Amino acid sequence: MRAMLLEAPGRPLQPAEVPRPLPEAGQILLQVRACGVCRTDLHVRDGELPDPKSPLVLGHEIVGTVVEAAPASRWRAGDRIGVPWLGWACGVCRYCQSGRENLCPAARFTGYQLDGGYAEYAVADERFCFGLPAGRTDAETAPLLCAGLIGYRALRAAGDAARLGLYGFGAAAHLVAQVARAEGREVYAFTKPRDTEGQAFARGLGAVWAGGSDEPAPVPLDAAILFAPVGALVPVALAATAPGGVVVCAGIHMSDLPAFPYALLWGERTIRSVANLTRRDGEEFLALAARLPLQVAVEPYPLERAEEALAALRSSRVTGAAVLLPGVRAA
Repeated sequence: MRAMLLEAPGRPLQPAEVPRPLPEAGQILLQVRACGVCRTDLHVRDGELPDPKSPLVLGHEIVGTVVEAAPASRWRAGDRIGVPWLGWACGVCRYCQSGRENLCPAARFTGYQLDGGYAEYAVADERFCFGLPAGRTDAETAPLLCAGLIGYRALRAAGDAARLGLYGFGAAAHLVAQVARAEGREVYAFTKPRDTEGQAFARGLGAVWAGGSDEPAPVPLDAAILFAPVGALVPVALAATAPGGVVVCAGIHMSDLPAFPYALLWGERTIRSVANLTRRDGEEFLALAARLPLQVAVEPYPLERAEEALAALRSSRVTGAAVLLPGVRAA
């Protein structure tokens, strides 16, 4: 099969012909129809996350069709399913036993410790796959499997905030903004300074205000979610948040937080992170996505142009989400 391989962190992905993977007990084989390009992929590719599998097939927003499944599996050949970031958890540790499998110390992650979807075929643990709602193309569905899921978990971590700030308006934020608006919240979008195109995109999705992250919030926020992996934005978001508010750091990687005065945290403000996702998150969000008329903005790329898609993401040149389509050949 065709695949894009990361031979070592920091190196460009290379096109390769590799053996089609064989499913082991409890796994299914699927043909990849679309795979979203996530900022976490970029962190793995650039060596900002430690100890990935090597060589590695990146990608954890996989939409695929089941090719092979065991007779006792809940999936059948031809089923359209999704594979997310959390690819396996032990099921027996205190985190798994308390509904927090996202914190399992033995967890393994798709496109990191497990080969992912930057390829024509992939295998996955059948327990950690999701049935997918109809009504969207494969490309439009792929971002729901991480940008949507992590954004949903971050939104729940923000509580019932009526005024919600989103710092970084990419794949996750453009979906979260629509869910928040459907829940009756006001959304305030903070983009890179002078990113007028991104600000217009945010307003078009219902943000009541959009401006640069160097601008003060027009009103005190009840909560802020940081999708931009920039530690310096934490005190900025705290300063924009009203007493009792929460700042949620939604990325798996962030640059170091600078020192800031205690006065920014005082007033019962909270800083918290969101780590990974649970299967329950996926089931809840995908059911919600089936009911809401979410606009999923995607920029498709052929599989062989994965490195180009990552470069566009690195330089914030993607509106919405970049998605690889293995069935499309590069010109």
